[in-house]
Amino acid sequence: MKVTAIATAVLLAGSVIAAPGTAMRKARAAGRRNPGKQSKPMVPSSGEVQAKLSEISNISHVEYSTNWAGAVLIGTGYTSVTGTFTIPTPSTTGSGSAWVGIDGDTCGTAILQTGVDWTRSSSGRITYDAWYEWYPDYAYDFRNGITLAAGNVITVTVTASSKTGGTAVIKNTSTGTSVTHKFSNEASLGSLCEYNAEWIVEDFQSGSSLVPFANFGTVTFTGASATKSGTKVGVTGASILDIEQTNVLTNCALVGSTGVTCSYI
Repeated sequence: MKVTAIATAVLLAGSVIAAPGTAMRKARAAGRRNPGKQSKPMVPSSGEVQAKLSEISNISHVEYSTNWAGAVLIGTGYTSVTGTFTIPTPSTTGSGSAWVGIDGDTCGTAILQTGVDWTRSSSGRITYDAWYEWYPDYAYDFRNGITLAAGNVITVTVTASSKTGGTAVIKNTSTGTSVTHKFSNEASLGSLCEYNAEWIVEDFQSGSSLVPFANFGTVTFTGASATKSGTKVGVTGASILDIEQTNVLTNCALVGSTGVTCSYI
């Protein structure tokens, strides 16, 4: 694991969870169905399951996290990230999320991200939410303008116009609808470093703990690309992350130069 990621994650885990939040953050969070929902920076796992992984194919150059699975490009000058995926049908009780973002791995001061949550209740009811977030603020649902269903093809894009502003766009290509949120003057929350571009399936946090992670089957990002210092790049050279909690829960890999796939195992 990268020392910088470990240090950042440990510091943030101790400080952000305990922070009471400003009145502005509380007021904004009140408009969300789950105001405690928050995507967090990548948290490295203990890495104590290496022996268990010897029988799993395609595991070279993998790092392990308690909350993130997917692919991360690490460098400088990342200002836009996009990818397309099909909304999964979770087969077990719990939740999860698929999103694209800027920062959160080797830089944890802010994350610009947008994506889709899924939740399967104990009664079997499945719900989906489209959301945007400028961490360390909470995530907020897009309330109007988009509907989501299993099997819909979704394109998610974030673009940083500066280190304290940008846009989050979700387009449901199956229905032809899209929603956009503009961020501006977010310096009071935290500034981007533009060090990371990522395509992630996450076990997100609600309140002070991770939600039960549902079996999501497989999520594959296609058309995965980023803008780095003004040049479009694919996922070649990205680091692979898999979620390890009590056991390893995901198996992720790059698919060519513009694809990232993650399966629940």
